Amino acid sequence: MRVENVFNLAFGDKLNPFYHLGTISFWQFWLLVGTGFYLYIFADTGVHDAFESVEAITHDQWWAGGIMRSIHRYATDGMILTMFLHLIRHFAYDRYRGFRAFSWITGVVLLVLVYVAGINGFMLVWDKLAQFVVVAVAEWFDVLPMFNGTVIRNFLYEGSVNSRLFTLLAFIHLGAPLIVVFIMWVHVQRVPRAHINPPIPIRYAVTLMFIALSLIKPVLSQGGEADFSVVPTNIGFDWFELGVLALVYEMDPLKLWYLVVGAGIVFVLVPWLPPKRHGAAKAEAAITFHPANRAVKQRFDETILDAGLRQDINLPYECRNGGCGVCKCTVLAGKVDPGLYQPNALSAEELAQGKVLACCATALEDVEIEYDASAVRTNIKEYTASVVELTRLTHDVMRVTLKLPGSERIQFKAGQYINIILDDGQRRAFSFANPPHYGDIIELQIRLMPGGRFTTHVFEGMKVGDAVRFEGPIGDFTLRESDRPIVFVAGATGFAPVKSMVEDAFRRGIKRPIHLYWGVRQLKDLYLPELPQQWAKEHANFHFVPVISEPAPEDHWTGRTGMVHEAILADFPELKGHEIYACGSVRMVEAIFPFLKAHGAEDGQCFSDAFTLSARSMALQPQAK
Repeated sequence: MRVENVFNLAFGDKLNPFYHLGTISFWQFWLLVGTGFYLYIFADTGVHDAFESVEAITHDQWWAGGIMRSIHRYATDGMILTMFLHLIRHFAYDRYRGFRAFSWITGVVLLVLVYVAGINGFMLVWDKLAQFVVVAVAEWFDVLPMFNGTVIRNFLYEGSVNSRLFTLLAFIHLGAPLIVVFIMWVHVQRVPRAHINPPIPIRYAVTLMFIALSLIKPVLSQGGEADFSVVPTNIGFDWFELGVLALVYEMDPLKLWYLVVGAGIVFVLVPWLPPKRHGAAKAEAAITFHPANRAVKQRFDETILDAGLRQDINLPYECRNGGCGVCKCTVLAGKVDPGLYQPNALSAEELAQGKVLACCATALEDVEIEYDASAVRTNIKEYTASVVELTRLTHDVMRVTLKLPGSERIQFKAGQYINIILDDGQRRAFSFANPPHYGDIIELQIRLMPGGRFTTHVFEGMKVGDAVRFEGPIGDFTLRESDRPIVFVAGATGFAPVKSMVEDAFRRGIKRPIHLYWGVRQLKDLYLPELPQQWAKEHANFHFVPVISEPAPEDHWTGRTGMVHEAILADFPELKGHEIYACGSVRMVEAIFPFLKAHGAEDGQCFSDAFTLSARSMALQPQAK
């Protein structure tokens, strides 16, 4: 941590290379692939032509091929170094046990593969250093009973190495990166929202560093072309990558195998070896996040940040290494291990006040956490679409269908919404009524509000072909992944997000029981009732209950009447174990939740998309001038 603090002073907490070791390794791999592809175009894999082709690349086009060759070598060394430091750092911070053991093992495998591919790369140059490498490797493998001296026969004298064997070496060098990139992809699967590239300034810095090294100390062939009639001497040895081969001649090669294989096994088994520093943590803890009002499960030794991100809670974060303080949050209830972090990111006074860094802290029991929602990074884009259809569903509800230009689509989750941008920059929020698999269109269900500026325009002035500016998608009111029965409570046009979520659930094959209670004032306010009725006929797990609070005599209504929450409680006197999604006005949500919670509905399982005319978009309103 003291070393990292020094780097914080030099580079700042956001660009500290110790916080980006994994992504820097990825970036060096991309440099390896790019430069390797260029070198392969001009390199010859024939045993008698390999050396000449590499020399031509290095000297005849030093300004391109020569620099590429040097970057290729330096990026290999750099990748091995950053991967090793990445492993050591996770070991020092005790982040390699439990569910992280999988990432640790794949990380060890990656380090070995890159190291082996690097050694193999020395052979392809076919200079005197390559001669030493192939002979040392052959003699080392020949001590194994399965080979028993057969490998070295290929390198005993001039002419014993043929182009077929040399092409095999080249094939291994080309195939290794394919395996590496696959394992790299597997490696990051346990990390929610993992980044695979470092910040842009670090990318430039690493690339320029390698270019500068290539110009100051270019990589050159050693001692001329390989010649098995003489023993190579006076070669520039790469101790960083080839040190293990030097040991072949300094100790018993078989004992060297025991040492290398034994060290590899120990590295793989590290997650299960002592010391275990988090023995007090629960195998699984519940974390309730505020203001999202969502409860998620934390796996053993998982940080609060990773638990939230893994389960689609948008939390603020930056470095993920306890250095920047962006993920700072407050523990409202329960015990938390704050973990290891930089003191400049979280002071002792803040820790005493109950603040922790979500990227370092782990819950020791069920906890409640409050985070700064305004600090959450968003990827909200602005679009311009055209009105392609206007359909009046009732006297005061209009279905507005928008289409993006050409083949453009918007990626969103069922339950999210968009902000319509008015001429003066004001916003009006409306939920997606269509499911995500119909991303080429956007269906909105807009209710006419007396005196409403935009809704009045929709009913009186909007026409097909009009352009509509909007931004989105926004919000995290989405269906949670669980096995709990679902209860939807919709009021008026709160049916719009429900429609999106239910149709998406059907599309994804969700078989959980789904109950929709749709409350309106009179029968004329119930638009599209035939749609949920059709769902109930086609899907055995779906149930629809319309509720009218003030039915008119002419309606001849024989269904459920009264308040919508009363209908729910009549059917579900005990709501514990259910997920409840309320969609409608703030007034409706505030009215029903206390009643539902009094009958067992759990805080962490009650979700709402409450809205007023523009309540959900107030945070995005332009500043007054």
